[in-house]
This record gives sequence, C-alpha cells and structure tokens, in this order.
Amino acid sequence: MPKKPSRPASVKAPSAARPAGSQAGAWSLRERWPHYWKLVRGDRPIGWLLLLWPTWWGLWLAAEGLPPWHLLLIFSLGVWLMRSAGCVINDYADRWLDPHVERTRQRPLATGEVGGREALAVFAVLCLVAFILVLFTNRLTILLSVAGVALAASYPYLKRYTWFPQVYLGVAFGWSIPMAFAAVLGEVPTLAWLAFATNVVWTTAYDTWYAMVDRDDDIRMGARSTAILFGEMDLVAQGVLYAAFGFGLLLIGQRASLGDAYWWSLLGVALLVARQFWTARSRRREACFAAFLQNNWVGMLVFLGIASGFALR
Repeated sequence: MPKKPSRPASVKAPSAARPAGSQAGAWSLRERWPHYWKLVRGDRPIGWLLLLWPTWWGLWLAAEGLPPWHLLLIFSLGVWLMRSAGCVINDYADRWLDPHVERTRQRPLATGEVGGREALAVFAVLCLVAFILVLFTNRLTILLSVAGVALAASYPYLKRYTWFPQVYLGVAFGWSIPMAFAAVLGEVPTLAWLAFATNVVWTTAYDTWYAMVDRDDDIRMGARSTAILFGEMDLVAQGVLYAAFGFGLLLIGQRASLGDAYWWSLLGVALLVARQFWTARSRRREACFAAFLQNNWVGMLVFLGIASGFALR
C-alpha cells in the first residue's frame, strides 16, 4: 500500500476569522454549508439516480406495481441520504489520494475546506436520519439496513487492498433491492436476489467506465480498480459484464411475467449500451466519463419497462 502523501503546499485549509458572540456558530454554519453540499455531491445527482433506479426496480417488482406510498417516500429519501453518506466516507477514506487525482483534487476534504472530523460527523448524521426512516418499516428491513450501513462504510477502503472495489460498490448499491422486498413482502424471495445480482453486474460495469477516467492517476498512486486489472482487455471485459447484465434482465422479465413493454425497454437498453461502447472506444478520460453518465438512462429505461410491464399486464 502506498504511503499517505502529505498535502501539497499549494493546498491550504480555510482560515477565516469568526465573529465573537452568540451569532458565531450560526455564521459558521451558513459559511460552511456550501462546502458540506459539495461534500455530499448535492450538485451532482448522477450517483443518487444510479442508486435510485434499482431501488425502484425492487419496490415495483416486490409490489407487482405501484408500491405503498409511505415505502416509496422512505426509500427515495433513504437513497439520497445513504448516497450522500457514501460520498462523505469515500472522500474521508480517499483524502490521501484525491489531492493527486485530476478529477478529485477540488473535493472539500482534498482542499482542506472540510476537516476529517467534520466529515465523520456529517456521515454519522446522514446515517442516523436514514436509520430513523427505516424504523417506520419492519424488523427484517431494519436488520438488513444495518448491513447496508456496514457496506457503505467499508467500500472506500477496498481500493487499497483489492482489485474489485467496483464489485463491492455493486453490492452496496444493490443492497436496497433486498431491503425493498423485505419492506413490501416481509421476506426476500429468489426474484429479489436475481435483481440484486443483476444490479451488481451493472454497477461493476458502469463504475469500471468511471475507474477508466482515473486509471493513470490510480496507477501512479498505487490504488486498485477493475479498470487497472482489465488493462488492455477492458473493452472485452466490459462486453462480458454488460452481456451478463442483459441476461439478468431477461431472467427478471421471465420470472416476473412482465409484458411486451418490458421487452421493448430491453431493446432500448441494448441500444444505449452499444452507444456507450462507441463513446468510450478511444478510452479517453472525457469519453469514458460520458459513457458512465449514460447509465442513468439505462437504469431509467429498465424501471420504465418494469413499471409499464406491471401496469399493462
């Protein structure tokens, strides 16, 4: 494991004088709020959407249509909270790496705009609010949520020790699917685990595009990823992953008895995936990041296929 590099001399922690008196705390919070918003990626909703779509897959599959409104609200808010918490703990774990990576060097922990203890406090608050929401479900969902927090907290450290942090991210991002089934049905049937496994493969694929953006910087700093592991075979490996994702979607449609609308949506998914490979064929940073972003439309189209399949069945 590489030694933790010291903060570059050009990066300075903010040091503004705070006014004395009872208004100091409120003044400080107002000043720091933009840094916290940036820390939780409030200005970049792509991560929230990539977590939201499979959560909605799970809710609609479990309910065989529109789920109860209170569960839809709980899980949608929970997705935002846990994605935000995941971003915070990821930046905390990567504060040794981010100042040396082109894409991440302006993150608040990398620049010193937010301190490590501050970040941990924000993470704790977000997890606490998410857990309070889960308390309005059932016992099985609550138990599964504990595992979900453990997954979110441990994921960022895997890039130091294993080549497969993208797979682990898929497990963390997909954990909302068994939780959704547990909340709706009180159990986690085979269909839930099939949808979970399908999402793990999909997340591994799109996060590999993301890792290809940082591959050169990660190699230089000693971090690990599937993008580095796949090397020159990256596009072939991506083809295998997306083929497995498509096979999983076919099995979901068959087991859930979804109709023609779902099958047409899968045709659209295939076209979108083909477009990703065309976009990323050069392997340039900007191209790989664009391919990553296109997965939002993949997740949305799968959801629309599931929702339409039940509505028209």
